[in-house]
Amino acid sequence: MSRDLRAIVYGDVNLNILDGSAIWVQSMAEALSRCGVQTRVLLKAPIETPRLVDPLRSMPHVTVVDPFTEGRTESEPLSVPRAVNLLTTLDREERADLIVVRGLRFVAGAARNEALAGRLWTYLTDIPQSPAGYTAEVRDQLASIASASRLMLCQTEDLRCLLESMVPEACGKSVLWSPVVPAAEFDLPDRGSLADPARPVRLVYTGKFAPRWNTLEMTRLPALLAARGIEARLDMIGDKIHEVPDDPEWSSAMRAALESSPGVVWHGGMPRQDAMRLTADADFGLSWRDPVMDASLELSTKVLEFGALGVPALLNRTPMHEELFGADYPFFVADEDDIVDAVALAVADPRTVGAARERGQQAAEPYSMAASTARMAALLERAFPEQPAAIAQRRRELGRPPRVLVASHDLKFFTRILDYLKDMPGVQVRLDEWPDLTSHDDEASQELLDWADIVICEWAGPNLVWYSRHKRQGQRLIVRLHRFELDAGWLADVEIDAVDQVVCVSPHYAQLTAERTGWPADKIVVIPNWVDVEQFQRPKLGDVEFTLGMIGISPHRKRPDLGLEVLSLLRRRDRRYRLAVKSKLPWDYWWIWRNPQERSATEEVMERLRTDPTVQDAVSFDGFGGDVPGWLRRVGWVLSTSDDESFHLAPAEGMASGAIPALLPWPGADTIYDPRWIHADPAAMAEAIHRTVSSGNWGVEAALANAQVQASFPLDAVCREWSRILVEDLSPDTARGTLARNPD
Repeated sequence: MSRDLRAIVYGDVNLNILDGSAIWVQSMAEALSRCGVQTRVLLKAPIETPRLVDPLRSMPHVTVVDPFTEGRTESEPLSVPRAVNLLTTLDREERADLIVVRGLRFVAGAARNEALAGRLWTYLTDIPQSPAGYTAEVRDQLASIASASRLMLCQTEDLRCLLESMVPEACGKSVLWSPVVPAAEFDLPDRGSLADPARPVRLVYTGKFAPRWNTLEMTRLPALLAARGIEARLDMIGDKIHEVPDDPEWSSAMRAALESSPGVVWHGGMPRQDAMRLTADADFGLSWRDPVMDASLELSTKVLEFGALGVPALLNRTPMHEELFGADYPFFVADEDDIVDAVALAVADPRTVGAARERGQQAAEPYSMAASTARMAALLERAFPEQPAAIAQRRRELGRPPRVLVASHDLKFFTRILDYLKDMPGVQVRLDEWPDLTSHDDEASQELLDWADIVICEWAGPNLVWYSRHKRQGQRLIVRLHRFELDAGWLADVEIDAVDQVVCVSPHYAQLTAERTGWPADKIVVIPNWVDVEQFQRPKLGDVEFTLGMIGISPHRKRPDLGLEVLSLLRRRDRRYRLAVKSKLPWDYWWIWRNPQERSATEEVMERLRTDPTVQDAVSFDGFGGDVPGWLRRVGWVLSTSDDESFHLAPAEGMASGAIPALLPWPGADTIYDPRWIHADPAAMAEAIHRTVSSGNWGVEAALANAQVQASFPLDAVCREWSRILVEDLSPDTARGTLARNPD
């Protein structure tokens, strides 16, 4: 990036102790350093051994802030309040663009500090990893953290999806930040053949010593292997021995086993590169844990490190590990006997080791420091967009940053654009948030208007009427019109001469706007709805080609009855087809449910669900929420069966997720979506779906749909258009053409 950025990193961890959380601090600082970010790392505890801090001090662009050295007042490890105060002081001394923090207790404290809000990049692993753990108290705490965070960094996709489903405030902010495997600063050794009787089999364990990590049981392995006639040595690296309140004797037993077990060599803590060098000499890495941890949504950094170093891991069989290494990986183990059998197999047939090494290296590649640096660069580019040349020119003309005011009663369709404008350098943004469509504080709106250079009215509601009548000469006024406003009487009260640009989300509605309002056609332009493609690019689950999805089925003009008809036609051919619905239901909206026609239509749909055997028990209602990207992981088709739409974002979101859109020909659909996805009626739609699935072409069509959405309305391209329209008029030609076609 050409923009200079400054970061502060604080992990609520002791960098004297070698464990995954301490390694996280090193990896985060290195990734930021490689991206050219000036990074300060705040220490939590006085340094007793420099093995983990010295590598930080040697990194370019990284400064270690040690509050325990001469001239500082700290002597004990930082408490949460003290750490938050120190972090705030550092930020006050030199403002940070991003503040990367780890540890739930600390992050919760930092989130309560308004001076830090909006710049926190929060990384949490010490949160519940199943829905049952999300009590009301936990949800409230995580909601506060999410609200204060610019990004929430999640270690795995499963953890991200769980967080989004439990904490709506995390939706749209949650991004993947996987474990990072550093590059080895040495050549990997030639270990020789396991069949060579002149050398022992080498096992290695690195990390903390704790009951659930089976570290005490590991110390028995050399003796068990010796009983099978296999000489073995176990190297154990680490110095963090857990105290166990329920078993006060455990820690002393663990220490005794490390010091005296036959065949076990305890190395204590080591610098990471030294630990990696010792690990690379091993034949197997141990990541065998108590079965209670099989449901964990965390991915072990050590497992990936073993893979990168060409050391096959002996580890539990879990869905995550099967996805990483393949279900036929030969070194999944459940107990000590399994480990002994696996080593014996490898000694008898060394070819299994070579194949496992290749699997491990392939699995670790996406987690390399090089790959992680590229991910960090993408996150920084997303969070800190470059200043467009036109904005820079406008700033020079004004002698200060342009001031942008966004006025709206409902920002749900504008959130990412608003984030982009707020993050863009050289622009100041304020909000005039109307409590509802028609109400606002006249005095507050006038004060904001006096401040602004550019006004954006999100929705062409009474907000547009007020601003068109009050804007001063020289101010720029932009409005985005969705759909329902065209049927409202207040548009006649808009002073259209005061409006510079009218933004519609599709060519069809741009044409309708011109026809119904009589507004000048040269003011009406199209900027499509945005799709946050990166948020939707998540691995699919299971046989998704048989799952249809509908997002939003209320009011009845969304035509859930036609979606049911498509499902019915498909299930007459193959009972594997199902329909998943993510939506509020009609009775959740008072203004819909009080309408007798809506009630009647809903009752007909529900009656069919009860009585029609072709759809009975084949529909799930998954509830409304912002966790659509996670929900779409199990959906292969997204239906749009509406009578009319201004844009209908759901098919585009499905395309971004790797699903295929299927639309009925509502007016204007062909000005947004490729006609190949538009079908004449439910029967034609069902026929096209089944033909694609039965021919084995679902993957090909899904890839084409994904390419189209990335070419047509990705978030970054839409945001660039919004940055342009702040200072220049867009061409009305945008309202005349079809947007999405085959990118070829």
